[in-house]
Amino acid sequence: MYKALYRKYRPATFDDVVSQPHITTTLRNQIVSGKTAHAYLFTGSRGTGKTTCARILAKALNCLHPVDGNPCLECEICRDADDNALSDIIEIDAASNNGVDDVRDLRDGAVYTAERCKYRVYIIDEVHMLTKEAFNALLKIMEEPPPHVKFILATTEIHKVLPTILSRCQRYDFRRILPKDITERLLYVADKEKISLEPEAAELIAKTADGGMRDALSLLDQCIAFSDNVTIDIVSGAAGIAGREPVFEILEAAAENDAAKAIGVADKLYGMSKDMQKLCDELIAQFRNVMVAKAVPENLDLLVCMPSELEKIKALADRLSMEDIMGKLEILQSCNERIARVSSKRVEMEMCLIKLCAAKNNSSDGGAANAELLAKIDMLEQRIASQPVQTAQFAQFAQFAQSTPVRAQKPQYVPKQQTETSDLSKMKPEDFVNEDRWQEILEKFAEICPSVSGALNGSYAVKGGGYMLIYTENSFFLQLLRNKENAAKLQEAIKLVTGGMFSIRAKCTAPAEKGGDKLQSVLQKARDNNIPVDSSEQ
Repeated sequence: MYKALYRKYRPATFDDVVSQPHITTTLRNQIVSGKTAHAYLFTGSRGTGKTTCARILAKALNCLHPVDGNPCLECEICRDADDNALSDIIEIDAASNNGVDDVRDLRDGAVYTAERCKYRVYIIDEVHMLTKEAFNALLKIMEEPPPHVKFILATTEIHKVLPTILSRCQRYDFRRILPKDITERLLYVADKEKISLEPEAAELIAKTADGGMRDALSLLDQCIAFSDNVTIDIVSGAAGIAGREPVFEILEAAAENDAAKAIGVADKLYGMSKDMQKLCDELIAQFRNVMVAKAVPENLDLLVCMPSELEKIKALADRLSMEDIMGKLEILQSCNERIARVSSKRVEMEMCLIKLCAAKNNSSDGGAANAELLAKIDMLEQRIASQPVQTAQFAQFAQFAQSTPVRAQKPQYVPKQQTETSDLSKMKPEDFVNEDRWQEILEKFAEICPSVSGALNGSYAVKGGGYMLIYTENSFFLQLLRNKENAAKLQEAIKLVTGGMFSIRAKCTAPAEKGGDKLQSVLQKARDNNIPVDSSEQ
């Protein structure tokens, strides 16, 4: 009967485990010294060796003739353990045995001594799936375990494991396996299986596996079923990914702002049944490479790419500004968040590509993109020159504005309006919500809706015409405000503090230098007009 590659080449000793020396060395030393813990917790992403190391540790604990901390693989205990014929090593899948009754059965059986081994070892996989009641039942025996019992827990979601369980285990964090280590292992397996595997194809499998050896071997298995000569094209087809050339064609189109070219490439890929979400993932990965090449060109070892792609990435990094790269990455990240939830992934991807090719670097405009705030600054300049204002009011505005970053990115509106909610050219200094009053509103909002209030840290607001316009650096708040319940709670907090009911609007902004320079100019004019500005706000 054919055995899958990931099962056939599963490591049998600690020496065979790839990319986890910080764990395997420690466990071997414990076996040699005889100072083993009663409970272990292995955590990390899928396919990194958690369950494999748990099985090796269980064998090594009971091996009749361990070799330098490794199981000998020759004694009857090791052979029966490998054949799953050893009743003293019990594997439990917590995903399907997660109830309190299952754990009680485990606890009742743990009181009996091992039949053939030194220790009765319980390996509980995906332990985070246990219910709260089951965790509490497990905790009881883990607090005072019998001397002949060992627990090895494994999980991909450590944050779901109760702290009381964590505190009673030795925790080991499994790292994602390095692409070069996966590549070497794949070439080794291909050699053993008498299969032709191109080095670049092995590298592509390693990248697609995202740090998981099991996923890499499963994909190789799938490729071998198609052909004994595994090429990069076969890997691309088996994985449902776009391949290297189409991805770089889209990257070039984005750099040239050529939406027609980008959509044309995506259309061909869609016709070949390529996964649009995977295409988005690949574009993000390559734009990340471009970003790193732009930021740290002297350390290209940080790039996750094939040698043949390096020159293309460097060329794109030289061609694009960092603002362009970051802007395009944000567009792709937003698409990646939405594409899994929409019914037509093709349309979502095409919308993303149009935005990607239309995105331009607006940094040359400086503060001009923040038209609303700069309009207020211009208005204040005119008022300084043409007519006196109340000193206290203007000083309050100057202090508040000086402590608030001027924004350069085009504001996003929530919800979108056909017309502006207020005439900014008529805004007065007193229209700004007093900073202390705004903090009072935020404190009240934190009492009513603590899960959302944190998104307003560093925000400020203006009011007028029955509206309150909130400026915030946190774009996530705009999404939260779309929830009618969140908006209603914020309105309630504002009413409790101010006594008024306002329609709420929000804008998300980002820092800009030129707008800041202009603001400093306004503040200097204020000083020239003998309007006091608190020096602590400089």
